[in-house]
Amino acid sequence: MDPVTDELNATYITFGGHVELHKYRFLYFTIMFIVYVLIICSNSTIFILIWVQKRLHKPMYIFIAALLFNSLLFSTLIYPKLLVDFLSEKQITSLSLCSLQSFTYYSLCGAEFLLLSAMAYDRYVSICKPLQYDIIMGNRNVIILLILAWLLPACQLVPSLFISKNYKVCHLTLNGIFCNNASSQVFCMDSRASYVVYGVFIVLNTIFLPMLFIFFTYTKILIISYRSSVNMRKKAAKTCSPHLLVLISFSCLCSYDIVIARLQIDLDKTARFIMTLQVVLYHPLFNPIIYGLKHQDVTGEVQAQV
Repeated sequence: MDPVTDELNATYITFGGHVELHKYRFLYFTIMFIVYVLIICSNSTIFILIWVQKRLHKPMYIFIAALLFNSLLFSTLIYPKLLVDFLSEKQITSLSLCSLQSFTYYSLCGAEFLLLSAMAYDRYVSICKPLQYDIIMGNRNVIILLILAWLLPACQLVPSLFISKNYKVCHLTLNGIFCNNASSQVFCMDSRASYVVYGVFIVLNTIFLPMLFIFFTYTKILIISYRSSVNMRKKAAKTCSPHLLVLISFSCLCSYDIVIARLQIDLDKTARFIMTLQVVLYHPLFNPIIYGLKHQDVTGEVQAQV
């Protein structure tokens, strides 16, 4: 049967990235279900505390709540479908749903970097321009930063939805367990130059430039803190270290997705499966752990509730 001419079959694609699913399906399901519940509970707990406690209604905690909410959206995008696939005989999805998942996946990844940039800017103003903090980081500006953080990545990815419609489907099997950059493998492309160029444009705007901005702000913070008192240095280290840990963690995971998935580097199936799981396993749990442990106000509220 020719998959190109068979319009019915070309509508659906199969996930071929699972490893010995017939043998370990219940083990995979149990582990991922437990992790998903932990992600929902941990992120939701801190998010609700920040929402309810008025004394935490400050820009820094609002951005933390936004980051945790982004993790909830990210996990909900991936986990339910993943759990269903673990228990299903066939791991399939429609091409339209795959495109939607990929679009939302990278929109939320881009939002993560922009939210981290907003948090870095908030710390920069707090430490380097304390007298102007209330004016610069007023409620109106905070809302604008939040809207831009979620809107800009999505707007940049809209052209990808139209570009993919210009290609025919040649392959019905996707070398992955959910739809990310690897979804481009199902399309016929005489030349991937335009695809790679567009990808570089997205990476520059969504990842590289925000990271440059973050490093610039933290460099300024370190310089000013070094010239200031010991208390100022402690304050800078206390407030900035969680953001840097989250940034490093997320950047490492994104680098895998870009290098392996988009450039289609040949990787052992088991290694690819394990690395793909790292992207959806660790980071959504990492955020509440880091911000819950590093920020005494949040930790105190959690302990008070318990």
